[in-house]
Amino acid sequence: MVRLHTDDLSVGYGEKLILQNLNIEIPDKKITTIIGSNGCGKSTLLKTMARIISQQSGSIILDGENIAKQKTKELAKKIAILPQTPESISGLTVGELVSYGRFPYQKGIGKLTKKDYEVIDWALNVTGTSDYKYRPVDALSGGQRQRVWIAMALAQETEIIFLDEPTTYLDMAHQLEVLTLLEKLNKEQHRTIIMVLHDLNQAARFADYLIALKEGKIIKAGDCEEVIKPEVLKTVFNIDAYIGRDPRTKKPMCVTYDIIKGVE
Repeated sequence: MVRLHTDDLSVGYGEKLILQNLNIEIPDKKITTIIGSNGCGKSTLLKTMARIISQQSGSIILDGENIAKQKTKELAKKIAILPQTPESISGLTVGELVSYGRFPYQKGIGKLTKKDYEVIDWALNVTGTSDYKYRPVDALSGGQRQRVWIAMALAQETEIIFLDEPTTYLDMAHQLEVLTLLEKLNKEQHRTIIMVLHDLNQAARFADYLIALKEGKIIKAGDCEEVIKPEVLKTVFNIDAYIGRDPRTKKPMCVTYDIIKGVE
């Protein structure tokens, strides 16, 4: 089933096109990961699909309706986005930050209701951040802070969550912690997760569907067996990759690689 898709989507800054005529279908209730080299348009695609930036042409369709025509608060009840380097107001507590996720449901002066507080506590509990509720966000470690931001996204109660490089600046253990949490949200709560990742093996391990971009165009889209292949990685990253099998998950993994010299 597909609820979210693009039709001939093109995005640019000034006269320079970043994305060109993309037709993408996002599998519902699955984890989709966008991969590609720096500057290929991964973050631009994510932000455009979340209506953070505008497209030059084409459309993004959610539940049969162009998102450009949907009211902001109503759209915010369907999709949440966690940017690459989220910034909170200095001195804000964890509970206060997570409460911002309830904005789409607030009316009038925006006073939180009993339901709002219940959802906030639920989001903190699911992400394992309840113990931090009254602590300043600034006082948390990178991994803790990232889980708090995910809790804020969960507090929006959306079925679709966009994340732009959610493991950036985290060590290996915290990266795994965040990705395992996202996998749990997908499996247990059927959230549709769309994220950008740099690590190919993490992408293969956690994604149900992969989109490989190069210079604003889709080189290959499909499951990890279709995308994590030497010929695809050669085109996307200009590398000669040796693909093996993860001994635990049995999924394909990039064991080692060399840069292909003299190829643009």
